[in-house]
Amino acid sequence: MAQVIVYGHRSSIEQRREALSSAIHGAIMTTLDYPPEKKFQRFISLSDVDFIHPDDRGGDYTIIEISMFEGRTEQAKRNLIADLFERIESEAGIKPHSVEITITETPRVNWGIRGVNAAELSLNYQVNV
Repeated sequence: MAQVIVYGHRSSIEQRREALSSAIHGAIMTTLDYPPEKKFQRFISLSDVDFIHPDDRGGDYTIIEISMFEGRTEQAKRNLIADLFERIESEAGIKPHSVEITITETPRVNWGIRGVNAAELSLNYQVNV
């Protein structure tokens, strides 16, 4: 399971939402061997006064937070971050300098999904990649 939250300036998110969504999900599917139908994303469009950051990040500054079950290898997470930078630049036109990515992992027992504890779920994909 991976839940993605994307924060950005309203104008940038509105222009690039579809491209960002595709780039992010493509990277997750490729590097984590994720099923295509497991797409969970939320876009938070912020006004300029509500999104404070160093000026050198520019108007395309984007923060991506990924919450997922623990179990991926360090190399899988490195690959995910590298692929995200590449795809976001090529598909959404946002330079890596203007993107920050955070991955947070928690045990499956800390998730509740479809009325049950995630530790009890049968998954159609591997977490240990």
